[in-house]
Amino acid sequence: MNIEFNKNEDLNKQSVYELKTRLKKIYEGGGAKNAAKQKDKGKLLARERIAYLIDKESEFLELGAFAADGMYAEQGGCPSAGVVTGIGYVSGRQCMIIANDATVKAGAWFPMTAKKNLRAQEIAMENRLPVIYLVDSAGVYLPMQDEIFPDKEHFGRMFRNNAHMSADGIVQISAIMGSCVAGGAYLPIMSDEAMIVDGTGSVFLAGSYLVKSAIGEEIDNETLGGATTHCEISGVTDYKHPNDQACLDSIRNIISMLGAPENAGFDRIKPEMPKLDPQDIYGILPESREKPYDMLEIIHRLVDGSAFEEYKQLYGQSIICGLGRVDGWAVGIVANQRKVVKSKKGEMQFGGVIYSDSADKAARFIMNCNQKKIPLVFLQDVTGFMVGSRSEQGGIIKDGAKMVMAVANSVVPKFTIVLGNSYGAGNYAMCGKSYDPRLIYAWPSAKIAVMGGSQAAKVLLQIQEASLKAKGETITPEKEAELLKEITDRYNSQTTPYYAASRLWVDGVIDPLETRKVISMGIEAANQSPIKKAFNVGIIQT
Repeated sequence: MNIEFNKNEDLNKQSVYELKTRLKKIYEGGGAKNAAKQKDKGKLLARERIAYLIDKESEFLELGAFAADGMYAEQGGCPSAGVVTGIGYVSGRQCMIIANDATVKAGAWFPMTAKKNLRAQEIAMENRLPVIYLVDSAGVYLPMQDEIFPDKEHFGRMFRNNAHMSADGIVQISAIMGSCVAGGAYLPIMSDEAMIVDGTGSVFLAGSYLVKSAIGEEIDNETLGGATTHCEISGVTDYKHPNDQACLDSIRNIISMLGAPENAGFDRIKPEMPKLDPQDIYGILPESREKPYDMLEIIHRLVDGSAFEEYKQLYGQSIICGLGRVDGWAVGIVANQRKVVKSKKGEMQFGGVIYSDSADKAARFIMNCNQKKIPLVFLQDVTGFMVGSRSEQGGIIKDGAKMVMAVANSVVPKFTIVLGNSYGAGNYAMCGKSYDPRLIYAWPSAKIAVMGGSQAAKVLLQIQEASLKAKGETITPEKEAELLKEITDRYNSQTTPYYAASRLWVDGVIDPLETRKVISMGIEAANQSPIKKAFNVGIIQT
């Protein structure tokens, strides 16, 4: 091993350690004091409920762990947006699990809570996954109600999704394991079945304080909307359970009796580990996002048996396309080559840049995968499309548009992993969040922005200097250097994978060694949702 490899390995392992440290803190939710209050009521915590519910020693693919990270500081923070979501195996069946964390502001809904819930529902609908809601929430966080309540993608959209999933035959089961208030009360009752935990679960449109304020009636919450009321008098809930464990056991039993899902027919054979050690990824991936490396070396450590059937190997080399398997599943891989390549015409092409020939190749490959019904995996480390007169005269815009058309209209499931840079239109062409990847995850090395930090900072500096000069201020070299550093630091802080994950631009930040698990569980989920839409790429620019 050379010095560069060892240096990269140390830095990337350090980044993974930072990732795990951050996650450990997030897993504490609202902290030990709030956790103790829940325990005193005889309740399991949100993550304990999920651990009890899913099959022992099975994988759980968490979604949005970093949602709201670093946000809502004035409100005391909202770890994981106050809700834990992910795909887990319940009685052998993949399910979407959505569990309110009552240790975080009593499970109240912040704007990011709504966004995270809607993302979980979106994934469930795309993949026809049964949904299990573990409800324990005080409802909308009133001081921010204007950012949560009225718009199309706000709180109410969740109940619309409940209705659409029900009509579409997607199973939904709800457990009321704590508070369930106001509009939120519709979520469990719009599910196929609703169960409630005696003594801790309650569901009502208005709590006792609001009832007294509105109509003057004196009543306690348990009588108003507890398990006895709704299981024996109103008939609102279907099952009553003495504690969390019994409730979760009941859900497992019901899920065990579901009919088998339809099969989408994606090809899978016996899984095989890569022949080349995936741990080498830490040493191959450079410590700087500007440094070149051979993306093929990464691919060979992600695919089964390190076997990769490369498509148009010597043409359009700045994008690598080819077929392989991940955990037995057949996949078509579209990846940015990060080393400098030389075309047959003698043109030197920068790594991470999309040229006309590579865009043309990728578009054709994506269309081929749709023809063959092979899921697509995008490995992003892209700085954008090539610019300049030579590229413009060569038709880079129409070739880029061709690739974007193929990505946007693709009907096979798409999965995106952001390894390094994800800049500008390159993010779009390589299936960024706007292009409906079934799952999109980032490595700790990812950078997501409209352009690189140094270029953006210089542009922003020019804008700020012009504004200051218009006000009559003199810009000294010292002041200019100070402004540039301030702008660069702020911009760079907004390009980290954690900033992206906190806003759900990506579904999470993962250790590179978890990449195979994400792709495999994602395709397994997608395989439960047959493709109904015919592939039509639209009018391609030629």
